[in-house]
Amino acid sequence: MSRLGSAPIGVYSDDGAVLQGLQGPNGNIFYLLAASTEVPVPLNAFWRTPIPAGATLASNSAALVTEFMRQFAVWGNVSVTTDTFTNTVFMADKSTPAVIVSQVGGSNAGLIQQFSNVPIPPYAVPSPDGLSSPDYGMTIYDPDSDTLWEFWKAQQVSGAWQAQWGGKLTGYSQSNGIFPYPYGASATGLPITAGHITAEELARGSINHAIGISLIDAEDSSIFSWPANRSDGHNPTSAPNRIMEGQRFRLDPSINVDALHLTRVGKMVAKAAQIYGFVVMDKGGALVIRAKNSMSYMAQGMDNPYPPLFGGLHSWAILQNFPWASLQFLPQNYGQPA
Repeated sequence: MSRLGSAPIGVYSDDGAVLQGLQGPNGNIFYLLAASTEVPVPLNAFWRTPIPAGATLASNSAALVTEFMRQFAVWGNVSVTTDTFTNTVFMADKSTPAVIVSQVGGSNAGLIQQFSNVPIPPYAVPSPDGLSSPDYGMTIYDPDSDTLWEFWKAQQVSGAWQAQWGGKLTGYSQSNGIFPYPYGASATGLPITAGHITAEELARGSINHAIGISLIDAEDSSIFSWPANRSDGHNPTSAPNRIMEGQRFRLDPSINVDALHLTRVGKMVAKAAQIYGFVVMDKGGALVIRAKNSMSYMAQGMDNPYPPLFGGLHSWAILQNFPWASLQFLPQNYGQPA
């Protein structure tokens, strides 16, 4: 595994070779893991499938955009979280010792089996979410076996790992990119790691997959959309035109993104949103896009890569001027295999 100083943040070729370094605000080059150490996004899954420009939209797409903008008005932004409530991600290799992750707060036989042999690097840590409703999310990927584990409320107690929930996906890079019901760390069964953005992607200059997003309000948990296989939505008043968890939507593909007054990262997100779209992962206290947790890098002795990539902007300012009112919502279960 590459370590600090082995490869600068930059533009990478498909084989991971560095083509161009990225200068920080003081002219220095920031370093991180080489692109070849990224967790792949499942190649043949919906995550990597472009949405046709002429795709049929939801019949209530305009009303759903209005609902999205209602939620947008709560805080006036969609933030990009890099330090809390987004999974840390660590790569295992042949030398990584396998451990048992015990389930706390339950005894699900399937989960116990999935947690029975997990290669967790000694420097791995969960997301440092604090004490207020923490997720303590963590992802482990073993490229040799092409296996992905995601954990919710993961902690190491007296040297032993435990978690309340999560799941295991074997053959991950060739999978459909969905945990089997009822597993996975997100409320929808969608891998958090597939839908987040990474420092490596931002350094390369493009995001080549659908982006997961969390809403403030979502349709009732009994009503959701593929690719989700469950939901934690709550709509006690049966308010109309609530966005479903799992629902997909995109930015109008006819917009000239390069002509917009967006940040560098904002343009990357916008272009990905035109091609691959967004997918609703879950709900929380704000509209949020997840980035790979900065502790994924810092726990291995690297600097936090995001400040220079974001131009020193706060998380709420990264997507300033994004044309959210030009979203287009796709129908329930859009793209579901027959």
